[in-house]
Amino acid sequence: MKRRQFLSASALLSTLSHQAIGSTPQSFHTKPVSSWNQGALAHVLPTVSDTEVLVKTSFLKPLNEPPVLKLGKHTVIGQPTDSEKYFWQFHAANLKSATSYRLELRSSDKKSSQSLCDPWEIKTFPSPEAQPDQVRLLLFTCAGGHEMHGFLPTFIRNRLLRRGLSFNPHAAIANGDHVYWDLRSPLTAKGLGQSEKGKELAGLPKRSEPIFGTLNETFLKKVAGPQIVPVYGVDFRSTPVFFIQDDHDFFDNDDAEDHIVTFPPDHFMTQMARSTQLLYYPEFLNDPFRPAGLPGSTHMGKALPVSESFGTLRYGKLLEVLMYSVRRTMTMAGPSAVFLEDTVEAWLKERMSKPALTHVVNIPSNPPGWSAGKWGEWYPDVLGSDGKMTISKPKPYWQTGWIKQHDRLLKSMSEMEGRIPLVVSGDLHASALGRIVQTGEQDLSRNPVIAMLAGTIGTRDSGWPSGVRKVLPQPSLHIQMQELLKPVEEHGFSIVDFTTKSILIRMFKWNKKNQSVDEIDSLEPFHKLDIPLNRV
Repeated sequence: MKRRQFLSASALLSTLSHQAIGSTPQSFHTKPVSSWNQGALAHVLPTVSDTEVLVKTSFLKPLNEPPVLKLGKHTVIGQPTDSEKYFWQFHAANLKSATSYRLELRSSDKKSSQSLCDPWEIKTFPSPEAQPDQVRLLLFTCAGGHEMHGFLPTFIRNRLLRRGLSFNPHAAIANGDHVYWDLRSPLTAKGLGQSEKGKELAGLPKRSEPIFGTLNETFLKKVAGPQIVPVYGVDFRSTPVFFIQDDHDFFDNDDAEDHIVTFPPDHFMTQMARSTQLLYYPEFLNDPFRPAGLPGSTHMGKALPVSESFGTLRYGKLLEVLMYSVRRTMTMAGPSAVFLEDTVEAWLKERMSKPALTHVVNIPSNPPGWSAGKWGEWYPDVLGSDGKMTISKPKPYWQTGWIKQHDRLLKSMSEMEGRIPLVVSGDLHASALGRIVQTGEQDLSRNPVIAMLAGTIGTRDSGWPSGVRKVLPQPSLHIQMQELLKPVEEHGFSIVDFTTKSILIRMFKWNKKNQSVDEIDSLEPFHKLDIPLNRV
């Protein structure tokens, strides 16, 4: 499917019946903290490659005519992504690499076209053959959650992210759990989507109905909007973002009991996840080095211009980040079960084997290294009756094939000649660092895998592993790990610098119990790790 066909498919949403689906205006948005005038723009989240830009936007009121985005000499007509025309996306291709573009968002009236907000800048990445000296990333996880359910107030989350942006990262990666509104999980749904507050706000969706043009669209906007729009607002307009989905983004927790196993996601869960992505944050742009037929990259057998679950951040020959969600493709096949189907695993291994790249980093949605005894982990660890983790008793519904794939991937990471095998993840609501020197029977001591939990933005008091799980994240008993930083259950984020000589990790934290909100603006790293490239 060509880009024009894909955008036309999005535009079809605007022709859906405009029945009274009861959507509320986009009244929630972050108040400006600078002189930049956002006009009626509620949020904007862009992503880039070396030749493309994709921008997701929403407005405080619907736009009857398509807005226009000007990028230098390029003009892109907006495509509506919802049935009410609050949400619009802009996809520009054939751009120059490593080039700053001035973006202007305007109304489409040819006679009296008006600016919809102040102009801003965004820069494309270097070409794959370029050799930049340095790139900086902002990394975090679990930024979602509705305030009425006790998650960190959105203005504080926004302030934490603005502190991260103050370090001028070239890009930001949000790893999973952008939305918390579990609907069927035995553990969490009663406190989220099935709670009285939750049902009063949005009701319950109809799983047999489509999303757009029905009351399910109203439901989605009411529950997802307040968890995303005020958190990001317009602050990331000049910073490319990459969003990886995890279990809660499918509107459930990964749970398994006799009466329900929540994953793999059913059709409704998948549609909710992809609809949230379509409206609020960018999919992954195409990459000539990533197979075009991976799951979530095709429609009716034809390639899409974007990928939903598997993405790449390529910054010249200096850095390639492999981002992958495990939830869409996980299987329950016992010893042959996988989180990632064989085509995805082959892609990851192929990219790790390429010698021309200085750094290749894995960022999965499911964290290697630590366990909290959750069912949907890589690991067999489970909480015993004595309150300690154990692998001596079976974890119900856990699949032995998952850990086999884990071991294969970590082996490929460790075997990267001349590279630092870094894997960064989220999910466990903590900041942590460690060196994995062995996994199962695989000896990784020659080039240990550096495992990292990047820090959590929005976690509520009951959401820490020591709260709901009654145990701190700890190294799985399946591996041997040298812990460099034991898991810290405080809100935070990480800044990581990649150069031709090293990887510098700086980790930040903020404690709402003993620090003021104003202190966020001057946060400094509480932990650093500088890893020279010549160590391998």
